[in-house]
This record gives sequence, structure tokens and C-alpha cells, in this order.
Amino acid sequence: MPATEFRVRAFLAETFAAPEDLDPGQSLLEGGLIDSFGVLTLVTWIEETWEVVVDDDEVIPENLDGIARLVDFIEHKTADAGHRH
Repeated sequence: MPATEFRVRAFLAETFAAPEDLDPGQSLLEGGLIDSFGVLTLVTWIEETWEVVVDDDEVIPENLDGIARLVDFIEHKTADAGHRH
């Protein structure tokens, strides 16, 4: 498992009690794992962990709703920022 996916899964498990075997494509919102407050918690964690800024227009399901989408979004943001963690 790639490092970014491992960190995302660990955060979701610790913060939202997400199952370890959660399908990477499953919706976190539709599955009831996170709500609007959870999205804000997730965005704050991304910003602090990867030292990036998540713009308001980036807080959309296409970027944040599911492990695969989160990993892609984080990798895109860190590549744009010119550094990797």
C-alpha cells in the first residue's frame, strides 16, 4: 500500500472509525462515515499533515469523498506545492 493511502486509512480509522478494509472507491459521505463537520476535520488534517492549502473551491466530493479520491487529491496538491511527504 502506498504511503499516502496508508496515512489516509490510518487517519480515517482513528478519527472516524472507518473499517481497515474500506473499499478505496466507497463514498465516505454516502456511507455515513463522515458528515460536513468531518469534511472540515479532513481538510484541516490534509493542510497540517502535508503543509498545503486546500482552497474552498477544492472542497468538493470529487476531491475528498473516498480513499482513492483523497490520495489522488493529496498527491496532486503536494506535487503542485513542490514537495512530498
